[in-house]
Amino acid sequence: MPAPPRSDGQQRRFDAAHLERMNFIRHGRELGFSLESIRELLALADSPEAPCDGADRIARRQLADVQQRIVKLTALGMELERMIEQCRGGAVESCRVIEALSTHPSATNPRP
Repeated sequence: MPAPPRSDGQQRRFDAAHLERMNFIRHGRELGFSLESIRELLALADSPEAPCDGADRIARRQLADVQQRIVKLTALGMELERMIEQCRGGAVESCRVIEALSTHPSATNPRP
């Protein structure tokens, strides 16, 4: 994005085009797009006559990433619910939450 002009007091002066572009970037980040994907989408937006196949491909890739994260988060949620449901209170030595974390397969196979 080109740098906006500055006032005599060195404040940036954004015009409507700058604000629109910043909103585009912010909304893209809210949707989880990477900065690289947003750069690609901005480049496509700068060519309004070009076909939108590229934008569609980027959005589909982002949707697939989001769906994968949802699957993983759902599994994590179910595991946490199971741990909490099995907790009987009492002393830490018999705590199901601590036990489940200690005996999880990845606890015995740490990542390099």
